[in-house]
Amino acid sequence: MSQPAKTNLLALSIPEARESLRAFFAARGEPAYRVGQTLTRLWARPVSAFADITELPEALRDALASAFELPRLELAARQRSTDGTEKFLFRLADGQAIETVAIPDGSRMTFCISSQAGCALQCAFCATGAMGFARNLGLHEIAGQVRELALLDPPIKATNIVFMGMGEPLMNWPAVDATLTVLNSPEGFGIGARHITVSTVGVLPGIVALSQRPEQFRLAISIHAPNDGLRHTLMPINTKYPLAEVIAAARDFDRRVTFEYVMLGDVNDTPMHARELAELARACGAFVNLIPLHPGGAGAFTPTPARRIREFAGQLERHRVEVAVRKSRGTDISAACGQLRVERLRRRAPSTV
Repeated sequence: MSQPAKTNLLALSIPEARESLRAFFAARGEPAYRVGQTLTRLWARPVSAFADITELPEALRDALASAFELPRLELAARQRSTDGTEKFLFRLADGQAIETVAIPDGSRMTFCISSQAGCALQCAFCATGAMGFARNLGLHEIAGQVRELALLDPPIKATNIVFMGMGEPLMNWPAVDATLTVLNSPEGFGIGARHITVSTVGVLPGIVALSQRPEQFRLAISIHAPNDGLRHTLMPINTKYPLAEVIAAARDFDRRVTFEYVMLGDVNDTPMHARELAELARACGAFVNLIPLHPGGAGAFTPTPARRIREFAGQLERHRVEVAVRKSRGTDISAACGQLRVERLRRRAPSTV
């Protein structure tokens, strides 16, 4: 006779996990405080296995392991840049692989996490888009990236989260929605909502759904081109969600929006583009984040020179738009989104530091 399937506690929302544990302990006549002891070990103070919950009696740990599971993400590769940026390749239970990046900056530690294995959007300058779409990630695989880094020795713990890794998060909204709660909840990782940013190409239903959450989660929109003609050549999704509709959604969002703008040499970096981008930003009060192109995985595109990026930023400022230039991080490792996964799938050993 086959054994009943174990319940994956990490795939449940926090209320669902609490109820499953409540029923489990009640059936064994255990006191109610056992629920809290165990729940905090899922996310807030994670353990690699039930056997590590040493505040519980050994027999109770064994019983938990018989009824539930805490699946791990397999760490397949780890790279460290000379600037401290670290990139992790995780292999999932079905053999798919995803990437996570940890970026230190003073007292801040930002995790760039993935929400899909691959991506269906095929943005022209993105290594993830070139690999195609495999599947959406589940709650335990998205939040699990943060959990796995907390389980390292020594642990790496996030102060900030950006959904800017592999995939389009708002095309996997149910799992991302549940993950936001785990990241933000005191019973989860307890990261402030203003320190969590969801980045999207402009998936309008998802922007509306995010705006309806009461927490102050941040929204970043990947613009990358300031007019429909150019944006369509770089980002095919522009056909479904044209710029005018994306800007209207940004204007209706009840919190300030950031525009992400990758600087592509001789493609989107002229003074005319700066004027057009300024007009879009002023229309919805957006902050503009200029991103130097990481050469790895960028196809035929070349980075805009640093001097021209500074000039572009100056033009935006003269048009009364607030702007920042993102620091280039991890340039000596496979830090372009999807690049490490592509390298491993091609069976080329990535360079390590």
